Amino acid sequence: MHRVVTINPGSTSTKVALYEDEHPLFVETIHHSAEEIAAFPRIADQYAFRRDAVLRLLDEHRIGLDSLDAVVGRGGILKPIPSGTYLVNENMLDELRHPQEREHASNLGAIIADEIARRAGIPAFIVDPVCVDEFDDIARISGLPEIERRSLSHALNLKAAARRAARELGKGYDEVNLVVAHLGGGISVSAHRRGRMVDVNQALDGTGPFAPERAGGLPVGDVLRMAYSIPPYDDTYRPYEEMFKKIAGRGGLVAHLGTNDARQVERRIEEGDQHARLIYEAMAYQIAKEIGLMATVLKGAVDAIILTGGLAHSGVLMNWIVERVEWIAPVMIYPGEDEMLAMAQGALRVLRGEEKAQDY
Repeated sequence: MHRVVTINPGSTSTKVALYEDEHPLFVETIHHSAEEIAAFPRIADQYAFRRDAVLRLLDEHRIGLDSLDAVVGRGGILKPIPSGTYLVNENMLDELRHPQEREHASNLGAIIADEIARRAGIPAFIVDPVCVDEFDDIARISGLPEIERRSLSHALNLKAAARRAARELGKGYDEVNLVVAHLGGGISVSAHRRGRMVDVNQALDGTGPFAPERAGGLPVGDVLRMAYSIPPYDDTYRPYEEMFKKIAGRGGLVAHLGTNDARQVERRIEEGDQHARLIYEAMAYQIAKEIGLMATVLKGAVDAIILTGGLAHSGVLMNWIVERVEWIAPVMIYPGEDEMLAMAQGALRVLRGEEKAQDY
């Protein structure tokens, strides 16, 4: 039996769980107020604050560090790497502490896990971080040689859902071809060919469907005209930071309907709001189109389509998507996401000798 703590920092919360093998002893969310978060100029400055919150929670549950076998942190935005479980090392920590491009709360996961693991004398891991990259070379090419298509996605849940689907199909993950869509605040639609995620839309600020908080793929010319205040857009010049937030935090449902809560959108639809219905169905339409695109990556040889993430709880959204894609392959729906368990399972595969931890 192995005991594993998993730590998943989000923008305004830190999720913590303790597993004995695959059995959760507790899964809790530590909420951080906007005032607490605002006190730190950079995400990296939140480290000690969040670490202490995690340690207090473990103390409240009377979890001695000497009872643990491993600690897993949510993988942050690192250089592109293959899928797998990675041992936290100094190269990784240095890159997470000094991000070259983007700061993200998930960068703190490995740093917090490392300190707790050091105190306990046990290994610290990350599992399938957002930067997992298993693209074929042909998938990297864009229309400009200076810009390469990148793999930046909800890899942890995409991979976990793919493995679950393969088991239910009675096959190994390396024996199936799947299209897997993670549907949450951001949306990742991916093609999995015999154990590799060979293509996925860039879910943060790139291509693909719009999402509750993200704009998805946009006409590039119009984005440039908006950024530089060229008619028909207003004369307010928008610096990079404002445009980025507009695309990656205030786009999608937020921009169209003023909310990122799909339940609220569905209530408005039930009350007869035809505009809300149009926007919500347009999101389903774009998700279905992206699924079709990924089916072409697999040359039509698709064993199943997997819909997962928080939005998979929405029956109306699922129905709109399924009716457009079920002709491609059977559709399997896994509502919600169990990233904490997926993190623990990655560590357990290493602790049991089923998989070798990779070096970063």
